[in-house]
Amino acid sequence: MSDLSATDVTIAELDAFEVEFSRVIAPLSDEQAIRGAQAQFLGKKGKVAEAMKVLGKLPPADRPKVGAVANRIKATIESEVARRLGELAQAAAEADLARVVDVTLPARPVPAGRLHILSQVRLEMIEIFAELGFVVADGPQIETDWHNFEALALPKDHPARDMQDTFYVSEDIVLRTHTSPVQVRTMLTQAPPIRIVAPGFVYRRDDDLTHSPMFTQIEGLAVDEGLSFADLKGVLLHFVKRFFKRDLGIRLRPSYFPFVEPGAEVDMQCVFCAGPGSACRVCKSTGWVEIGGAGMVDPDVFQHVKIDTERYTGFAFGMGIERMAMLRHDINDIKFYYEGDVRFLEQF
Repeated sequence: MSDLSATDVTIAELDAFEVEFSRVIAPLSDEQAIRGAQAQFLGKKGKVAEAMKVLGKLPPADRPKVGAVANRIKATIESEVARRLGELAQAAAEADLARVVDVTLPARPVPAGRLHILSQVRLEMIEIFAELGFVVADGPQIETDWHNFEALALPKDHPARDMQDTFYVSEDIVLRTHTSPVQVRTMLTQAPPIRIVAPGFVYRRDDDLTHSPMFTQIEGLAVDEGLSFADLKGVLLHFVKRFFKRDLGIRLRPSYFPFVEPGAEVDMQCVFCAGPGSACRVCKSTGWVEIGGAGMVDPDVFQHVKIDTERYTGFAFGMGIERMAMLRHDINDIKFYYEGDVRFLEQF
């Protein structure tokens, strides 16, 4: 060996790698192991790369000869790796074709999507009011102060604005606190008779077990000749009986809302108890549960939208969709609707 030049030694070492690689790869039977063996010889720190570090020390005339041998070894190893991987792929494909599949087995069930509980309740409420001739109207969630307050007899210095807990975008732009602006926009663009319901998202700075900063309301408006408080009560009574599928009664308690006169809180008979005297956590043993507000449209509102108060009267009502769903399904926390817990949503 002492008579061999550095060039001959390097070439002999490279040639030995070809035999050594064949021996190493022969027993391997998975792709990861074969790729590992390839890296052992051809990686950045592999055997071929280490052997080629002496290339700069060899005579310039010998370097092309050594480089050619190194390239031949690399090509041989890469070819052998490709051949072995091809064999593995072919064996896997043949094994897959050899599998016995029972095509008579039923398919795995795929869970079907469904409407969110609030969407279900909203659509059912709309359908019930449609039976009485109400159609759906829509409007923007970012409203002007005029549409949200002033046109509804709530000027800027009105104390009832404090009840709304409003999110202000700017001095004159708000996130609507109710869907009543839809009623204003409808009366501005449509002549009576009018009969609409306005479902949608509203926003107030309120957050507890029964309130959320964002929630959904449905409000109704009817404007026509000769409408009375009795018509309002008839609409609400029909809704309660149809929605809860029970012969429940309602009562109207005098209350103040700036845009209706007279105004009333709407209560219905408790769906969870037999009435006063029972230990009911929902109605606190009164036998009645509040569901919303209502009243006859204030003439001041009609004046803002240019409707003749001598000819037309109207009534309006509103209720929270979350509230109605909670009463319908005995849900005790409004946050359940928005947490996205599939275990809760799948119940509906």
